[in-house]
Amino acid sequence: MKKLISLQKIHKGYQLGKNFVPIIKGVDIEINKGEFIVLMGPSGSGKTTLMNVLGCLDVPEKGNYFLDGQDVSRMSEDELSEIRNKYIGFVFQSFNLIPDLTVLENVSLPSLYAGNEDIGKAKKILEEIGLGERLEHQPSELSGGQRQRVAIARALINSPDIIFADEPTGNLDSKSGKEVMEIFRKLNEGGTTIILVTHDALTASFASRTIDLKDGLII
Repeated sequence: MKKLISLQKIHKGYQLGKNFVPIIKGVDIEINKGEFIVLMGPSGSGKTTLMNVLGCLDVPEKGNYFLDGQDVSRMSEDELSEIRNKYIGFVFQSFNLIPDLTVLENVSLPSLYAGNEDIGKAKKILEEIGLGERLEHQPSELSGGQRQRVAIARALINSPDIIFADEPTGNLDSKSGKEVMEIFRKLNEGGTTIILVTHDALTASFASRTIDLKDGLII
């Protein structure tokens, strides 16, 4: 398998007033292309902070992060934005859909930002995940499971190599949560690398590998 991600002695923390609070404390991780990874740990373990570093939403204080052979740990915000547009799609627990836009408009929006708006592709993705009849609906007219599927479709519009998902089943009932995880499983079987944060053992069971964190360290 081709190595996609390599973290080397990564440290990350935050300034709270006069105090610096370390969150990630020298983490080493290697992830191959096509893996389905789950990050697990109790509250405060650092799993969301680690995902933010992995997803190029934040940069480490120390250490190196190689993504597809590129050291992204010292890149500028503009350079990181380009990396995110090229490689990465995000799915969040709270969906983060724009309420005044239709389902189709929400999904096509990242392609518009990337300068290649593709309504046809957005429509095709929505049809493939069972939302072909909801294209002109607004998020408020959908169930929680349907909204999360819209969020997944939006993450796929720019054909990312990696999907990062932060507690994607956290706001869903068990049936909807399982349906969403089946979508992630199929994406992974198609070659997409999935990196997912969860505290739920059932959700974690879909992954090929689990990375457990406690107090900013891998255990």
